[in-house]
Amino acid sequence: MRIIDGLPHLLLIRDPYEKWGFPKGHAENGEAPHQTALREVSEETGLTDLELGPELATIEWTFRARGKEFRKFATFYLMYSREGVPRPEVSEGITEIEWVRLDTAHERLSYANAVAVVQAAQMIVLDGKGTAPQTGRSQD
Repeated sequence: MRIIDGLPHLLLIRDPYEKWGFPKGHAENGEAPHQTALREVSEETGLTDLELGPELATIEWTFRARGKEFRKFATFYLMYSREGVPRPEVSEGITEIEWVRLDTAHERLSYANAVAVVQAAQMIVLDGKGTAPQTGRSQD
């Protein structure tokens, strides 16, 4: 999350399937979910000033590959970024990154199960428990 022009924004990525969602990925050996989240967001967006906030939601999905069905889970956290220009990690298939207002982020998402992540972030920010410091008027 970043405050831009006085409003909270979430960072969305366009994935290899040309769909809008959140950065996510696979845990490395012995990595806790929050460590995975911080590493993956940094790798996929280039942001290095990430501050971990509260857990938002765990979502699950299934997909088929090589004739088998796989079940995946990802735990999302509210993270704060005060500076830095996000850059898509093209080698991971991320084609675009955009700061989107928290109150409209659900409209931009391509994945229905990711809406729970936005709703949890909205509840935390509206309750005043997840407010990040002002970062000015720019997106940088």
